[in-house]
Amino acid sequence: MLNILRLDLSKCVIFENKLQCPMLDKPQMTFLQILNMSLGFFGIQYGFGLQNANVSRIFETMGAEVRIIPIFWLAAPITSLFIQPLVGMYSDRTWNKIGRRKPWFMLGAVFASFGLLMMPYSSGLWMAAGALWIMDSAINMTMDSFRAFVGDMISDRQRNKAFALQSFIIGTGSVLASVMPWLLTGFGVSNVAKNGRIPESVAVSFYIGAVLFIITVLWTMYTTKEHSPAQMLQFGKNKNVENNKVSFFKDIFKMPEIMKKLALVQFFTWTALFTIWIFMTSSTTRHVFGTTDPTSELYNKGANWVGICFAVYNGFGAIFSFILPYFASRFGRRMTHFFCLLAGAVGLVSVVFATTPWQMIPGMILLGIAWASLLSMPYAILSASVPSNKMGFYMGVFSFFISIPKIVTALFLGFVVKVIFGGDPLWSILSAGVMMFIASLLMLRVKETMSD
Repeated sequence: MLNILRLDLSKCVIFENKLQCPMLDKPQMTFLQILNMSLGFFGIQYGFGLQNANVSRIFETMGAEVRIIPIFWLAAPITSLFIQPLVGMYSDRTWNKIGRRKPWFMLGAVFASFGLLMMPYSSGLWMAAGALWIMDSAINMTMDSFRAFVGDMISDRQRNKAFALQSFIIGTGSVLASVMPWLLTGFGVSNVAKNGRIPESVAVSFYIGAVLFIITVLWTMYTTKEHSPAQMLQFGKNKNVENNKVSFFKDIFKMPEIMKKLALVQFFTWTALFTIWIFMTSSTTRHVFGTTDPTSELYNKGANWVGICFAVYNGFGAIFSFILPYFASRFGRRMTHFFCLLAGAVGLVSVVFATTPWQMIPGMILLGIAWASLLSMPYAILSASVPSNKMGFYMGVFSFFISIPKIVTALFLGFVVKVIFGGDPLWSILSAGVMMFIASLLMLRVKETMSD
């Protein structure tokens, strides 16, 4: 370690009473190395996919009114609002035998798996809400640590490729999670909710999720070695060799300008996504399958179809992620993300006019284009624009703009559906399309930078 530092410090100069050093490129990674580094996202997104496709269904099965469901989603994003930047900040400072980011995403994986196991045993609404609270907070903790981990490891020249592969892995995890209850039903597992309990097909899906979460995170931990502190000093975007400590509130207000503009894009994008995760099941079962009885076979058939729809947008997103690097290199990350969000907005609006299950599919395909870009382009732009010694902190802060939309949506959308939309969740899907259209326009204000 000392020899590495001595070699590069010999090229440093004193400027304004500070030691300034040239940046070195991060080593190029093989496809297999990038795959191993990213595989943990599969288990993480399987957990997210189960949550997004099934939690509103679970709440409604347990007797929650449609307008009240958003409130049960509230605790998790409020907790994540504080957990994520703190985990990011402390992971920036963590260096031990396990690694820098690894201790944090391993801790998150343990708690997330516990939440996944706890959900099927929920005997009431508040117990299910508690399981969601643990699960969502822990999954976000793991996800943020992983994103910072990828940002640490990858150079800008490979960033589009790495984040696109990450989108593919996330997409495949979401597809499996979304279709799992439907697949299990096909194998004879009961799909009927009895006495207000979660259908067996959903419960088994959560058990599988707990196992996949731990296994894939452990695989990444075993196969990928993090860069040492000496190497990270060489790679740092901030050439000053001084130890720039994070001041929580000061650094939040000093976030890079590009991050502020991306944050606004994220706010409207995630408001749209959170809306469809909450209300797609109730909207589809009412308007496409014609039932409001959560204990009926028809309702659970409709709920399974929502899982299929979510699998379609995740699956198409996974496929589309392979060509995202081409568009990003040809048109830039900013314009690529603009057009992808625009496609997602059109897709969501089209779903409102669907009267049969299959008419929903084209809209889900368009949403998949937006989803693939959402999982890669903002983070590729951001990771190229923030100091490497504060990568974890700023990734955590960036997650504010995932948690805050969830909080706003949970607080106000139920009221909007009841008072403005007359209790009909279909119009919330239309509002989601409008939100994503606004996000696409805001993306035009962002100017990207290159580094590493």
